Amino acid sequence: MKEPTTLPGLEATQLTARYGPLEALHATDLHVSTGELVAILGPNGAGKSTLLRRIMGLVQGEGTVSFNGEPLPGSDPRRCTMRGVILVPEGRGIFGPMTVHENLDLGAYLAGGNKEEINNRLDRVFNLFPRLKDRRKQLGGSLSGGEQQMLAIGRGLMAAPKLLLLDEPSLGLAPRLAEEILATLGTLNQSGLSVLLVEQKAPLALKLAKRAYLLSVGRVVAEVTPDQIQSPRDLARYYLATA
Repeated sequence: MKEPTTLPGLEATQLTARYGPLEALHATDLHVSTGELVAILGPNGAGKSTLLRRIMGLVQGEGTVSFNGEPLPGSDPRRCTMRGVILVPEGRGIFGPMTVHENLDLGAYLAGGNKEEINNRLDRVFNLFPRLKDRRKQLGGSLSGGEQQMLAIGRGLMAAPKLLLLDEPSLGLAPRLAEEILATLGTLNQSGLSVLLVEQKAPLALKLAKRAYLLSVGRVVAEVTPDQIQSPRDLARYYLATA
């Protein structure tokens, strides 16, 4: 397994997010070192998805975000993507009327039509998710929920990310499939990919993460290591201590 390096990776400082007059995320600091897998945990409505969207510039707010020592544009998701920061959103967001192969090709648009590079990326995705290879001519909308999540992650990988942001990849999946998909994320991280993972299923996330930020009502209430969270009571203790 590759250890995180001393490169700066992702740095967010005093990050806020607003939906109109509503402040959904309050001054938040976080970092993800290069090669690190960090989890964001919290109940529904805590601001986890908003945090990822704010990093990508999809939500307005204050504060700064930098990646590998250079500022990320605050309102330009395309430029974030070009810098290697890729979001796999909650709900998967695949294109149902398009085939698996077509969905994956869309993820590689930054490759500029380089067929050799695109084929190399496809091979990597198919090695990680053999079911997608078997179903490459099948419409995305006809896949099972687990297969659609594999496709969403695969499409993100087709953009050759340096940092992968994942929003609830286990949502709506049977426990076995959720474990399988998160184990694949662990494999990607072991190969050196930086990952920021939003998850409600804390035990699954903490099997992979080096650190976790706990969010509650739009605020980071604690930064913990997996050994500090041994049960749901431990999580509740942190939330109640700041209530």
